[in-house]
Amino acid sequence: MARGGRSEKGGGGCGRCCLGFLLKLLAFLQAFAALSAVLYAASILSRWARHHELHIHHLLPDLWFACAVMAAGLLYCAILLAGYVAAEISSGCCLCFYTGLAMVMMLLEAAVAGRILLNEHWIQDLPYDRTGELQNLVSFVHDNLDLCKWAALATVATQALSLLLAMVLRAMVSPTSSDYDSDEDFVVIRRPLLIAQGAPSYLPTTADPRGVHPNLWSSSMRQKHFSS
Repeated sequence: MARGGRSEKGGGGCGRCCLGFLLKLLAFLQAFAALSAVLYAASILSRWARHHELHIHHLLPDLWFACAVMAAGLLYCAILLAGYVAAEISSGCCLCFYTGLAMVMMLLEAAVAGRILLNEHWIQDLPYDRTGELQNLVSFVHDNLDLCKWAALATVATQALSLLLAMVLRAMVSPTSSDYDSDEDFVVIRRPLLIAQGAPSYLPTTADPRGVHPNLWSSSMRQKHFSS
């Protein structure tokens, strides 16, 4: 049974390593999208700074689109970093934290996508973008609709797969710790039993205080009585 338990633990450890590697690989791939958003926002601010004075009080509401893209990219990078660290150390707490952040991000993305699909005049509800990059982005999406659809589907599929791997890895980490606890409890309980079973072999036999066995002493007394 010990060998079987060790083999099961070895198989579970190999499975956790594979899932952790896949989760880190998906986080690395998603990092390209996050860094692209950050660099895109930085380029907008850089082009704006060439022709205008860039001050902190001009960021909102004049440059709200660049700030929103920058904030989304940085938040995405932070979530991916949390997922990479959680997959590296295989910590249940970190995996749970990453799972919650990933679910919140996907819900926000679904809300934004639903808003855009259900409201044809969604762009009119947004503040005016003085940089004009929002309108350029919308025109680019319309001109390359198929490419943008496939890119969005690939991003969502990668995020969903990362969330699934994190949940599976979280479920695999918890039973492992409980198995170790049960093994320690079994060792602690088993030791007194071994001592109790081995105790009779070390107990001294009943003997006369003078060091003579009572059966031998009684037989010698009877022989002396009969001889007399």
